[in-house]
Amino acid sequence: MPEILFLVHRAPWPPDRGDRIRSWHMFEALAKLAPVHVAALADNAADAEMAREKMAPLCKSLCIEVRKASRPFALAQAVLRGEPVSNRLFRSTALARHVETLIAGGSITHIVAFSGQMAQYLPTRFDGPVIMDFVDVDSAKFATYAAQDRRQPLHWVHAREARVLADYEAEIAARADASLFVSAAEATLFRARSGLDEDRVRAVENGIDTEKFDPAQAFEPVGQGDGPLAVFTGQMDYRPNIDAVRWFARDILPLVRAAHPAARFAIVGRAPTDEVRALADLPGVTVTGEVPDVRPWLAAADAVIAPLLLARGIQNKLLEAMAMARPVVASAAAAEGIDAAPGEHLLVADDAPGLAAALCALFDDKARAAAMGRAARARMIARYGWDARLAPLGELLGLAA
Repeated sequence: MPEILFLVHRAPWPPDRGDRIRSWHMFEALAKLAPVHVAALADNAADAEMAREKMAPLCKSLCIEVRKASRPFALAQAVLRGEPVSNRLFRSTALARHVETLIAGGSITHIVAFSGQMAQYLPTRFDGPVIMDFVDVDSAKFATYAAQDRRQPLHWVHAREARVLADYEAEIAARADASLFVSAAEATLFRARSGLDEDRVRAVENGIDTEKFDPAQAFEPVGQGDGPLAVFTGQMDYRPNIDAVRWFARDILPLVRAAHPAARFAIVGRAPTDEVRALADLPGVTVTGEVPDVRPWLAAADAVIAPLLLARGIQNKLLEAMAMARPVVASAAAAEGIDAAPGEHLLVADDAPGLAAALCALFDDKARAAAMGRAARARMIARYGWDARLAPLGELLGLAA
């Protein structure tokens, strides 16, 4: 009887951030194919306990270890050993031993590893299918960081990680039966880097739960005020999100407020850094910190803004907003990979004046904004159901759904 080992860098529950949303739905899809053993890491003890309580009844076995590596120590160890820092940050001796014991037991017939950091737990030799879900080309992300930040030592750290991680990604992909990426653009980039063909490198896109993200539901009022409200959602200690909200609050919102003096901007997401919290001192800016549910804030938004300068794959924040029938204004980087038509399902611009003008156009024409929101939700329902997005897993693993 087949049994699947699912290796995941953050325990999938709760599915309240981009990586956990994808990994949770992948876990659900795998559980429909065969019993699943989950070996995962967690950022802290509270996250680990929450995930254990939810997932233990759903798994054949479950092991969650709390990450303990500090970034400076991980960097030092990685440099000494010539390996990616990303791997060191997600290394756990206890989890590695658990995986070795499971494999030695002989019941595991299939392995799915989620995120490149978990490739280090793959056995050197394994007879069954191995699927590696890289999600994004992380080495390309670090190359972009290096290009954007010329300050030392950060430039050196990012450039080194881009180079070492790229070699590691190619090595792992050569061993795996298939490597998955969240968008066609990421898959195409990786094929060019690795030399592997379409049979070995596949795009398996993210989906959206359109029943959960349904604007017809009643939500508790939030974000009330006199002026139109733009909302950004995301993990607020993640650098691309920090860069996006700083750019919007300092450079774009003043242009919007020149036309709409009462316009407001809400930054909604957990773990805001001191830099993000300081943006609340600017006129019209609110920083909420962690909220129990982003849907009330999406429902309250006159528009959702995603001015990301760096974005890889498909942005869950946009799928959620569009499923909630919110009109979206996004940078080209944020919109890349989403199968939606600019001008019909969302507005796309790339500089501060263009993003400000697009947002003002929605604020000025509520009927157009509402129509765009309805079209966006219809597109999400037609194109992005999770069952359809993850259907290829059964084929790739050789297991009938």
